Amino acid sequence: MAKWNIDSTHGQASFSAKHMMITTVRGTFNKVSGVINFDPANPAAASVEAVIETTSMTTTGVEQRDQHLLSPDFLDVAKFPTITFKSTSVAPYDNGSRAKITGDLTIKDVTRSVVLDAEFHGTGTTPFGTNVAGFSGTTKINREDFGLTWNMALEAGGWLVGKDVNITLDVEAILEQAATPA
Repeated sequence: MAKWNIDSTHGQASFSAKHMMITTVRGTFNKVSGVINFDPANPAAASVEAVIETTSMTTTGVEQRDQHLLSPDFLDVAKFPTITFKSTSVAPYDNGSRAKITGDLTIKDVTRSVVLDAEFHGTGTTPFGTNVAGFSGTTKINREDFGLTWNMALEAGGWLVGKDVNITLDVEAILEQAATPA
């Protein structure tokens, strides 16, 4: 089984949620790290561990909203600097290029099982001779299941922030070369 290290300079985690029940707000975390154990010949034996640095959220387009998302009302990044995912099972399909990856997602010390719809995009060699692979995954969570419960009722009915959050991971991973014996 090959070990692939997620390249934090070529990956990101993005999210989206409804605002006022009528529009979608998007944001991105630019520091994702972790390990993917993967062999295209045996995708069912794969495993994934990923870490998202919450302080690496770049922008949703509005500084005041960004600061609110980083505050104790939502992510509380001073107390919880990471979001983690650790796979528990992999169910490949589509000739092994896609999989349902079940795993434990932890946000603010709350862990829940989620399923990532994942895709293996292939491998390549960089101009510098490094072997890389591309992967992506998506899931949808109810943010309240993870203690992200801040909200505000709207005068016309409904809520300011939707409960459903769509999460997308796009990563490039670097093949870890085995050490050669001396």
